[in-house]
Amino acid sequence: MQRIFGNKKNKDPPPSISDASDKITKRGDTVEEKIKKLDIELSKYKEQIKKTRPGPAQEAVKARAMRVLKQKRMYEGQRDMLYNQTFNLDQVAFAAEGIKDAQQTMSALKSANKELKGMMKTVKIQDIDNLQDEMMDLMEVSSEIQETLGRSYNVPDDIDEDELMGELDALEADMGFETEADGVPSYLQPDKEQDLDAELNLPTAPMGHAARPQAEDDLSLPSVPRASLRG
Repeated sequence: MQRIFGNKKNKDPPPSISDASDKITKRGDTVEEKIKKLDIELSKYKEQIKKTRPGPAQEAVKARAMRVLKQKRMYEGQRDMLYNQTFNLDQVAFAAEGIKDAQQTMSALKSANKELKGMMKTVKIQDIDNLQDEMMDLMEVSSEIQETLGRSYNVPDDIDEDELMGELDALEADMGFETEADGVPSYLQPDKEQDLDAELNLPTAPMGHAARPQAEDDLSLPSVPRASLRG
């Protein structure tokens, strides 16, 4: 059967946009190189035309220059056409890449949407509200426990707050009397000298004749009593 119908030939895969664009770009570069060579040749002919005198020789040079110029114009047309094709292929490639990106984005969104729906099934708003209410109740109970543990065992419950405020005001008044004009409390002021006689209630000494001052001799020394000299 294979000898009669032959084997099927494997078809080559169609070229991609990138391959076609690269191939056309290479052709355009080749044409561009030819144009540069023709420019160099034209510049030589221009110099020859300037140097030669009008006549048959100059006309021959002009004819060759015209032929080169026609080739340059033809190559420039081919180059522009190839570059336009490359531009069109680039636009198509850009659009294709945009479509691929959109497809990947849609696939990612679908996957995320499916996963999010599955997660939302396990989370209910009512359960969250109930959990919040339970947490608030627990916090209130905890506050009551802390307040109960912080009570003082020695303070009676029947204390009159007005009476306490009165005692506090009286204490502040007493502290105000103890301070002097400069605001220094009495316990910080220096101690005053105490009158020992007043505290001991001692009698006063009797008033007699004052002792006569002793006479001084010529050397400003006190004189010796006579009784002591006789003895």
